[in-house]
Amino acid sequence: MTVPHVSAGVRPAATRHVEHVMGTVFSFDVRHAHGAGDAETAAETAAGAVAEAVAWLHRVDEVFSTYRPGSFVSRLDRGEIGPADCPPEVTEVLGLCEAVAGTSLGYFTARPGGRLDPSGLVKGWAIERASRILTRAGAVNHCVNGGGDIQLAGTAAPGRPWRVGVAHPLRPGDLATVVTGGVPASAVTGSRPAIPATGSGPVTVVTGGDSVALVTSATGSDPADATAGGLAVATSGTAERGTHIVDPHTGRPAAGLVSVTLVGASLTLVDAYATAAFAMGGAAREWVEGLDGVEAFAVTASGDTWRTSGFPGAAPPAVR
Repeated sequence: MTVPHVSAGVRPAATRHVEHVMGTVFSFDVRHAHGAGDAETAAETAAGAVAEAVAWLHRVDEVFSTYRPGSFVSRLDRGEIGPADCPPEVTEVLGLCEAVAGTSLGYFTARPGGRLDPSGLVKGWAIERASRILTRAGAVNHCVNGGGDIQLAGTAAPGRPWRVGVAHPLRPGDLATVVTGGVPASAVTGSRPAIPATGSGPVTVVTGGDSVALVTSATGSDPADATAGGLAVATSGTAERGTHIVDPHTGRPAAGLVSVTLVGASLTLVDAYATAAFAMGGAAREWVEGLDGVEAFAVTASGDTWRTSGFPGAAPPAVR
């Protein structure tokens, strides 16, 4: 479970919405424009942006759901249609899945168990696009939470960043670690930056294992940038649903880790990378160290923890 937390202070006016779609619950928390302005106009802008983002999520469900026999992905899996018969998003997603499969040494796959199922990438991709819709509509300070996968943008309040905490998967009520800060988009190209403990700009946090994150962000300079000032948290692992990630190389449930949290610039990729890292187990640490602009924190099955060299922050005291 992932829960956004706002630092102490006056909570600004906000638009909130909950939507059941894609087999899970999505929540939107849009903070109206900070500072002076027309409150009614800000509320209308936020409501319109959320409506557009919700419509997008339902379209994604119609196209990609493996539980809908009539979805394009289901029909493609059965061989009834080809990629050319599908919306262009299908080709885009399958291309991304193929790229992640290569980068992850085959630990990520869009065909778990032999069936076409790109769900391991689709939800993060859909959330990132929903966040982009909000930002481009002018709702630049927001949190989109899809079944524990979170995209944050802007700030929670003037001068107060979003803060999210990573819950310990083996000790309910305790935090495993805290991530605060951001990394400019320009720093995540072709090099391996250390993610600073404080700062502004985009950073994506993805958690494998049912956890919660504590993160800060500050408004980016370009409101049209999908991740400017943004930050995301995605969850998958063992705590709530048991072992549901399979090692594609063995066909057996992944073992070794109960939670892995990745920090990077794109929820689409980092969410999928987190799935791959969880499947890798102990080998994930060295693999993530070799990725540009990505860091990781993990909790092992024995309760020990490790972090890659650029992962920010230190473990916080227990919170109950």
